[in-house]
Parts: sequence; C-alpha cells; structure tokens
Amino acid sequence: MITARAAANFEPVGRSVATARAFVRDTLQGWGFADVVDDAVVLTSELVTNAVVHAGTNADVLCLRTEDGVRVEVADRYPEREIPLHNPAHPFGSPDQEGGRGLLLCAAMATRWGVEYAPTHKQVWFQLDLPDRPVGARSAGPALPVGMLPVADSRVRVAVVQIDRGGAIAVWNEDAQHLFGYPGEQVTGKPLTDFAAWPHTPGTGTGIVEALQLSRWEGSYGIRGADGRVIPVYASHLRVRDTDGEPSTVCLLVRDDERAVLQTPTRAPSTDSGHDGRAADPFEVFIGSPAPDDLDGLLQRTVERARDMLDADSAFLLLATDDETELEVRATTGLPSARQRFARVPVEAGSGRYGSARMPAVHEDLAAVPGAVPLLNGTGMRSVVTVPLKVEGRLTGSLGVAAEGAGRYSNEEALRLQFAADRIALAVESARLGELERLRRGSLSFLVEASDLLAGTLDRDQTLALMAQMTVPTLATWCAVYTIADQSSDPYLSYVLHEDEERIDGLKALLAKISPPDPVPAPGAVLWTAPAEAAHQAALRTSMRSLGLGNAPHLSSGIGTTLATAAAVGGETVVLPLVARNRVIGMLTLGKPSDEHFRQEILELAEDLSRRAALALDNARLYSERTAISQSLQRSLLPPGLPDVPGVEVEVIYRAAGEGNEVGGDFYDLFPIRDGAYGFAIGDVCGTGPEAAAVTGLARHALRLLAREGFGGPAVLERLNAAILDEGARSRFLTLLYGELWPQEDGSAVLKVVCAGHPLPLRLRQDGSVEAAAEPQPLLGVMEDLELYEQTVTLDPGDVLLCVTDGVTERREGTRMLGDDGLADVLTSCTGLTAGAVASRVLRAVERFAAEPASDDMAILAMRVPEPHKD
Repeated sequence: MITARAAANFEPVGRSVATARAFVRDTLQGWGFADVVDDAVVLTSELVTNAVVHAGTNADVLCLRTEDGVRVEVADRYPEREIPLHNPAHPFGSPDQEGGRGLLLCAAMATRWGVEYAPTHKQVWFQLDLPDRPVGARSAGPALPVGMLPVADSRVRVAVVQIDRGGAIAVWNEDAQHLFGYPGEQVTGKPLTDFAAWPHTPGTGTGIVEALQLSRWEGSYGIRGADGRVIPVYASHLRVRDTDGEPSTVCLLVRDDERAVLQTPTRAPSTDSGHDGRAADPFEVFIGSPAPDDLDGLLQRTVERARDMLDADSAFLLLATDDETELEVRATTGLPSARQRFARVPVEAGSGRYGSARMPAVHEDLAAVPGAVPLLNGTGMRSVVTVPLKVEGRLTGSLGVAAEGAGRYSNEEALRLQFAADRIALAVESARLGELERLRRGSLSFLVEASDLLAGTLDRDQTLALMAQMTVPTLATWCAVYTIADQSSDPYLSYVLHEDEERIDGLKALLAKISPPDPVPAPGAVLWTAPAEAAHQAALRTSMRSLGLGNAPHLSSGIGTTLATAAAVGGETVVLPLVARNRVIGMLTLGKPSDEHFRQEILELAEDLSRRAALALDNARLYSERTAISQSLQRSLLPPGLPDVPGVEVEVIYRAAGEGNEVGGDFYDLFPIRDGAYGFAIGDVCGTGPEAAAVTGLARHALRLLAREGFGGPAVLERLNAAILDEGARSRFLTLLYGELWPQEDGSAVLKVVCAGHPLPLRLRQDGSVEAAAEPQPLLGVMEDLELYEQTVTLDPGDVLLCVTDGVTERREGTRMLGDDGLADVLTSCTGLTAGAVASRVLRAVERFAAEPASDDMAILAMRVPEPHKD
C-alpha cells in the first residue's frame, strides 16, 4: 500500500543529475528511510543520467513510500531506445562502460526492478525494502571484534533530572551527582537555569525555559559543574504528566559524545489524557497530530483551526518582515487567498485602540471604523479579532479571525485566540526561519548560476534574453527590459517575456502604448502602476465595445487577448534600475498577474540579480562597441575595391583570424600608378591591435603616395622603412612584397618586384612547373640603411603569380607545417585554372590541412595572364 508519493521533472541538461540526487535524498530522509537513501541515490543518478544525458530527454522521477520500503520510477521520453538484456547472448558488459550501467546496478542493488514501456515513454523502476531489524529495536549493527569496540568509562553514566512545572529540579539521580559533582540535596528545588549553560543560536529565540515547555526536545548544551567548569552534555527532554495530572519534564543528560534518547512511555489511558496515553501538548492539541512539516502547511492548518475554534467565517495569518515594520499575508481561509497572498500591511496603522498589530484588538463592527483592517476591505466581514504572535517579546506575526455578522467577538474570544497564538508562535517562527534559510541557500545558488550564465556571453541580445529568462518564472510571471543608449536618450523597450508565450505579443503591445518608467538611479524596487491601469482600461473599453455600449462599432475579435493580457499584468509591477559604472543603462521590470504581490525576499533577490545583469549588459555594450570599432578600422586598412587590370586576371582572398575583435596585421593593395602601370602589395605587420594597425595604415597609404610620385620599388620601400622607424617605440617590423605590373600588347605582363622579408612569390608556368619569382631581401622596420633592388618577372599567357602571407605557409597541424614546399605542391595542381580558382583551391588546401580554425590572418593574391582565345 502506497502511503506517500513525491514527483519531479528534470530537463535534459547535465546539472539535472545532481538535482535529481538531491531530490531523492531529501525525500527519503524526510520519510525516515535513512537505511536505503544511499542505494536509492546511486540508482537514481544512473537512471537519470541515461535519460537526460544519453537519451537526451526529460526525466520524470517518482518516489513511492510503502510500508516495507520505497519504489522509485524514472521515465524518459525515448521509448524506442534499446534496453540491454541480461542474458548470455547480450551481456551487460563492463561496469566501466556508460551504456546499461544503470540497469546493471539495479540488478545488483535493488530488491526488485523492471522496465515498462508505453507509447510515449519508457520507465525503469526499482524497489528497495527496508532491512529487517530485531523486534523492538530501532537499529542494530554487526558483531565486531573486541579490539574494535569504542572505549567508554568503567560505567556509562546517564543523569536523570526531573523538572517540575515551575522549572525547579525535583529529581537528581546518582549519575547526575557523579557527572556534575552536586549532591541531590544541594540542587533539589533550585531552577535548572541556575546550572544550565544554554548556547545562543543567532536567529532563534529558543531558550532553556521554552525547551522545557515543549513536548519533546533533543540537542546539546552545557551544565556548570561543582568546580565551575561547563560540562558539554547531550540532552533528551520529554514532557510528561503523573497520575495526578501534574506536568513535569524528564531530562536524560549524558556526555556530549554519547547519546541517550527518551521515548514516550506507554501508560494506561486516563480520562483526561490523549488517545494514546501521552501528555496532551498544547501545540499538538491546537494544530493536531501529526503537525505539518512545512511552513505553508503549518500556517494553513493554523488559520483553519483558528476559524473553527471561534466559529468564524474567515481567518488570516500574517508574518512580520525582518525589520518588523510590515506584515505579509501568508495564509487565509474564507478569503480570496490568491488575491491576498503576500500582500503587505504596516504594523503601525495609526493611533488609538486599533492602531498597532503588537497588541490584541477586537473590532465589534468594521463598518464603524472603515479601513481599520485593510486586509478585509471589500470582503463583507464585519467583526474581527486579531492577536500578535510573539517570541521573546519580539513581534513575529499576527493571527486574526473574522465573521460576517457584527458584535460576534469580545475580550474572552481574544484571550482564547491569544492563548492559541502563544502556543504556536515558537513553532511558526522556527518553521519561518527554516524556510528563510532554505530560500537564502537557494538564492545564493541562483545568483551563482546567474553570474556564470551572464559572464558566459558578451552578446547584447543574448544578455537581454538571459536576464528575462532567469527572472521568468523563477521571480516573476512576466518581465520587460528597457535599455538606455545614453543620457539624452529615452528608455527603449528591448525585451519582453511572459511565462505563457501566447501572452508575449499582447504584453509587448500594451507596454509599447504606455510611457516607460522613469530611470531613477535609487537602489531597490519601485512600484509601477501604469501597466495594470492601462490593462484595466483596455479591458474595460474592449468589454464595452463587445456589448455595443461604446462609441466604437461592435467588435468581438481580440476580446479574449485583451482580457488575458489585462489579467496577466493586473498584479503588482516593480521596476529595478540597471546601474553600471554610475550610470543608469536601463530598467528591469517584473510583474505579477491579477492581484498578486511580490515577497520581500524575492524583491531582494531581484535587486541582487539586477546589479549583476546591469554589469553584464554594460560589458556586452562595451564589447560590441569595441568590436564595431575594430571591424571598421580593419575595413579602413583594406582597399575598398580592386581595379580592373587589362589583360590580367586578379583575385584576392582575405581571412582575419579570431572573433573580429582584433585588428589584423595582414594587408594587401592593388592600385593604378599611371597609364598602363599598376602597383600591388601584400604585407604582414608584426602582431595585432592598434600598434599593428597604425603601421598597416602607414604602409598602405605611403605605398600609394610614393608610387604615384614616380619612385621605383626600392625607393618606395626604403622611404617606407624610414617612416616606420620614425614611429619610435610604436614601430613594428614589416614583411612586404611590393611590385609594379605592366600588361603588354603581346598578351604577356612584365612585373618588377621587391620581396622585403616576405614569403617569396611563386610562379606557375603552363607546363605545371613552380618556381620562386623573386629573391629574399631584408624586412622593413629593423635597419636604417637598406639597399634594396627590384627583380623583373615576365608572365607569359597562362602563367600565374601567387603571393601569400605567412598565415598560409605557417598553417600547422601538430608538428606538421604546410610550408613553402606544401604550397608549391598545391599550386602545381592549379594548371589551367583561373586566378579565382587558384586562390580558392589554395584556401581550401590551407583549411583542410588542420582541423582547428586558423590562428593567424591570411591574405592570398593571385594574378594570371589569360591565354588568347582561339577562334
């Protein structure tokens, strides 16, 4: 028989495996199945890995608690995937292999397991039975050799101390005297607080007095011994009644490294005891047993019991914020809870009898004091009684009940309700602190993951999408991101997201019609009522048109969309500024559906997220600007176009390495010098970045200027070398191939070239032979006095001259390099191809030489003298 169940769904991402392990561990520990937790976590981990990693689908995990153990079912959405069978023909294989390992573990560790198929999914399940234990024992261990047994005193001492209803010591046994040094007559009748050294736990108000009043308590504190030293003890408290009904607390005290636990004694039922003979605990009497183990369940049970206790029509419970200035609605019954949940009201509402939530209050008729209890406005409730929840004098909440009739409650009902509130206040505060701690841990994990995601991209649009996707639906129902280009620009609606994709278009249209929020740099969330008001007015106008009551003609189309949009944005809307580097760069807008409010913890988390998102968005902006500047500069360093050279085919291919955020050092140029003469160049400046770009720009523009002034090749390069050296510390050495081209009337072309430290140009003849077309000479930017000379090359019809930068010849794959010989081999296969085909084939050969992307810029310049056409 199934006594409890828990289910969860996990997306097909790697981190889902760890989340699934945590889900199963927390579930089984909550059920008290510590004996099988580890095995269940291991099996679940393997099965979820098969689903989300290997099958690539969502994984549905279902935990079922039975009287004998637990059954865990893991289903994926890949039913046709083959399952390895355990038979001689198809063995499972090695446990080190990924495939089938989860099923191998199931066969080895589970009590029972199996695989079930459905049209839409496949399910693997396993059953783990609880281990058999001796009757009457909570736990048992294996027999150990004597030498491995733990060392203890000659006699194990267990101090038994009984505390009466006044907190005084009534019983002090011999072991207590031995452990702490006090004889019984010295301590009997004195308060235990005189001897207990109670630890202070930040954030909780539980003390020794409160612990003695609880039905059960277990933990560590200290007892001051007769010699003045504090002796750490582990204590187990049990609240009991004697046969006369007199309450007292029995305490077992042992050394802190030992354990002794009290269990509820079995007594014959009496007329005034509980059904099982236990002492009636005030908290359990009010809440019922077993008490809910979560805060929301505890609060909901509280308001239901409070309503029933005073025969009311409704009840509500509010919890105080950390600064105790506001109360937040956390549970209601008989009221529109969906509308009121997480609404906030001030603690001090005004002066007078009903002005503070810190004191009990009775309202005979709310009609006489309208607005005295804002939570009940418009609910039809007339009389109400409210009482505070306090822990150690500190306001932690407020409990109230209300009725539709006037004059229903008096001070007597207030006292009854206050008594109940006093009984539950400590439990509620403890549960609230536990929830707050879980929220804070979850918030920390959320912010860490958000920071990783935001830091992983420098794309502005992707950053905007991540901002919205991280807030919806985790923090809000819908989200809108406004961006501000500069201080003089108005906010621009850049991204809109809703948890229901069908609502996005309507929401975007609504926000586009209203003025954006003011870009206020003040920290914190600011309420923004414009979206809800605009949605309400649009829904009202649409409804009137649909009924024929407005001035517009009767329209029925679009009514559903308008009303759905109004409901989607009808709740609370807040705006958080996106501030980066002391400037407001946008606003993050979060919204809830109709009449819903944000929790204070959620707003604080959203504020932390907005700071991280703002910095990520500004970084993306700066990166985009830098990339645009680099690309613009790169384009300015290359010629805008190539001139048509009569009688010569020319093709250039340029490939910049990297993501476009660095200016490359490679460049090329082809330009007319004078009638019938053209200059060409291909070069490589050492390094990248602004310094290399400066030399690149200097070289390209100086070449054109000097060539058109009539200087020959050597003179052009010698003057360029002097100009580079004049740059001083900013200078960079430069390899350059420069030449002048003269097409001839006979169909050939004459070239005069100077190769200053650059890879040599290669000449491909019609017969397929390849040879260097120049000799190497010193590079530029190193020595002052250069003596360069030019060499003349004649290209016959069908010949090709290939010029490249070192990004081509130095292409590497491990220890291999393409080199000059490899490039010559590629060029040999290009006989008869056009200049464009030659350049393309060289580029393909370079790209295929290695699997990794090129790490250096590449420039390829191919010139070919075409063969004459034959009629």
